[in-house]
Amino acid sequence: MAKSLTARLSNCYSGAIYDTLFALGHRDCVLPHTVRPLDPARTLAGQAFTVEGHPEAGLDADETVLRWTEFLSRAPADSVVVCQPNDSRLAHMGELSAETLQVRGVRGYVVDGGCRDTEFILRIGFPVFCRYLTPLDIVAKWVPDRFESAIEIGDVTVNSGDYVFGDRDGVVAIPQAMAEDVIGRVEEVMQTEDLVRKAILAGMDPKDAYLKYGKF
Repeated sequence: MAKSLTARLSNCYSGAIYDTLFALGHRDCVLPHTVRPLDPARTLAGQAFTVEGHPEAGLDADETVLRWTEFLSRAPADSVVVCQPNDSRLAHMGELSAETLQVRGVRGYVVDGGCRDTEFILRIGFPVFCRYLTPLDIVAKWVPDRFESAIEIGDVTVNSGDYVFGDRDGVVAIPQAMAEDVIGRVEEVMQTEDLVRKAILAGMDPKDAYLKYGKF
């Protein structure tokens, strides 16, 4: 049985994915460099489930928690949640939520916002990419309001079903319609890079290696 695109993407790295998308003319594919992994040693790959929300003063505390738990219930197994909170003050992920998503089979969480309970999340090994850390939670302050719609993070549009890959260098988004072609090309790039590496380690001049393989 052929490996799934997610499994194949998991074996790639962000630089090769970006180079491939750039060569295909898809330039706006890398999330802002401020979106960083909690654990740089962890990678993240899968299809996006998009969420958008907004901060609002005077919200009912129970209502915000209810809306948040409804979101946790909607996130599908094997997806990567990608969230645009439209906020730069609160934490949009925490320990119980991370563990809930993990036990439900979600592959990880990418947010253009904040996270808290970092030590616990690191301990359970749930991949989270975020922009900042803060203990401030969302209760009575923020709600999710859109699911599976196109969201904007920096110059990048992410749709539900697009593929995302994250490592210590950053997060790259691959449009769903391009995913199979892009991942296949990335695999070829990585194979060629291995040939270049072996040639140089065997003593070949780097310029000659580039001329021979067309890749460096």
